[in-house]
Amino acid sequence: MKKINIVLFEPEIPGNTANIIRTCVGTNAVLHLIKPYGFDFNLADKVFKRGSTNYFDSLKYFEYENFEEFCKKNPYTKNNYFLITRYGEKIYTKMDIKKVEKEAFIIFGKESLGIPKKILQEFQKNTYRLPASKNVRSLNLSNCVMTITYEALRQLDFEGLDLTEPHKINHLKIEEN
Repeated sequence: MKKINIVLFEPEIPGNTANIIRTCVGTNAVLHLIKPYGFDFNLADKVFKRGSTNYFDSLKYFEYENFEEFCKKNPYTKNNYFLITRYGEKIYTKMDIKKVEKEAFIIFGKESLGIPKKILQEFQKNTYRLPASKNVRSLNLSNCVMTITYEALRQLDFEGLDLTEPHKINHLKIEEN
C-alpha cells in the first residue's frame, strides 16, 4: 500500500493546520510539519481540539526544524515529491501517484508566501497547481490539502478507506411501523 504524506512548510494559521490534521486522520495520511510555525503548536489548545475534533490519538505526524532536515529524512526519488503552488507548471490532476514506488510527499507552502522560490526552482518539474480565477491571489490551504489528498487517493482507488459508512449501518433504511 502506498503511503500519502502531507507536508506543511511553515504553516501560519492554527485553524488550517487543525483541519488538515482531521483530513490526515480521515485519509490515513501522515502529516509532516516544517518549522517555524506561525503559532504555538500545542495539540491541547482549543483551536486544535475544535478543528481536528480530538483525533490526535490516531494522528501520525513528524516535525522538522527546516526543509533540509525534511529532505534528509525523506529522500527525494524521481517522482515522490509533489509541490503544490500557484506557480505550478501542471494542474494537480496530472500528478501520477501510481508511479511512486512507496511514499508520495505532497508539499504545501505557508499561507502568506507559499513555498520559497529556491525550493520551487529545485523541484520545478514536480510543481502542480489548482486552477483558480484571476479574482483571487490564492486558495485556502486546508481546502487545497483536502482536494489534492483526495485526488491522490482516487488514483489509488481509495485503498485503505471505507467506501461505505462504518458508524451507522443501515442509517438510510426506512423503518416500517
